[in-house]
Amino acid sequence: MISKFIDLYKDSLAKKTFVKLSINHSKKKDFDIKKISFLLVTVQNETQIKCTYTHQTKDITKIYSLEESSSFIKEHLGVNFKNGILFTTEKDIHILFNKKMEGRIMTKKSTFNTKPSTEHNKKKKRFINIHKAYLQGLKITDNKGNINKNMLDKFKQINKYIETVDGILKSSKLKNKKQINIVDMGSGKGYLTFALYDYITNILQKETKIIGVEQRLDLVQLCNKIAQENEFVNLSFSQGTIDNFETEKIDILIALHACDTATDDAIFKGIQSKASIIITAPCCHKQVRKQLHIDNELKEITQFGILEERQAEILTDTIRALVLESEGYNSQVFEFIADAHTHKNVMIVGTKKKTNTDAEKYLKKIDVLKAKFGVEYQHLEKKIREKS
Repeated sequence: MISKFIDLYKDSLAKKTFVKLSINHSKKKDFDIKKISFLLVTVQNETQIKCTYTHQTKDITKIYSLEESSSFIKEHLGVNFKNGILFTTEKDIHILFNKKMEGRIMTKKSTFNTKPSTEHNKKKKRFINIHKAYLQGLKITDNKGNINKNMLDKFKQINKYIETVDGILKSSKLKNKKQINIVDMGSGKGYLTFALYDYITNILQKETKIIGVEQRLDLVQLCNKIAQENEFVNLSFSQGTIDNFETEKIDILIALHACDTATDDAIFKGIQSKASIIITAPCCHKQVRKQLHIDNELKEITQFGILEERQAEILTDTIRALVLESEGYNSQVFEFIADAHTHKNVMIVGTKKKTNTDAEKYLKKIDVLKAKFGVEYQHLEKKIREKS
């Protein structure tokens, strides 16, 4: 049965109908590899097979010849794995093994009508040009335009951030606005602030005024120096805090990794200024965690410290999203980059709606959650109720 499946695999390669192949469902509990995937790639003008081993915590990729890949499938299928699926443009071919390791082959309608690209070294789309002078000033690249080794994750984070903001902008009412005013609360060393200014000005070809607000004077001075050197005339940095920043007309308010209730203060500032878009990536969730007092079935979850911490994070960010909804925003909560690059990777985005909102409906939802978790108040929710 395995020989027949391999013959079908070779036939799909010969007929050029092959899309991909996957073997999975390990029959051995102590076997570390969870899945093995096969794709066609072209390496130095030669067609080969890229084999990806999916482990519990990592992926390992190797390149094999077509013949080597057939031997490899025979070595593992029915020995270490119970299932195999061969995807072709004509049909999907499944091989399944029962407990006695007796195999059977089934065919189903094709999942894919077209074949994927076989280009092995695909050029990654970058929203930010690596040769920008400000990247060198920020020590992300060296004087030859190469990314410094310790800044590779930061550069990936920057590009993913710009990709995310680009999608938010293009789906908002700001996409047709000629000038966009942005305030970045807690801008730090300005990595993301510079990149955003560069992208809006030079790629989207829009006028923008961005102010980075940062408490540390040395970082403010450094960022202003780099901005002047790069002739970013409408990018400036000001020393201050979220609380003492004088609210002006803001189209987009950004607060990335503002600690604990500073995120709430930033969201509140955005709501006060009637910002069209509010973008936050919270850091720390101490205020709610200290109040958790659960006397129901959820107590089983929060008896474990790490799960209690995560539950506090989920509860806090849920309330923040509901507050945004109560104030007339569509809210989204999502991971904006893999946690391999930063563990503070949850983003909360509020986009102003055109229609009025029944605020009380969302505040009642918050009250139900607070009662469930024994929480007296959440900082942002409290500020919203006090302003009413």
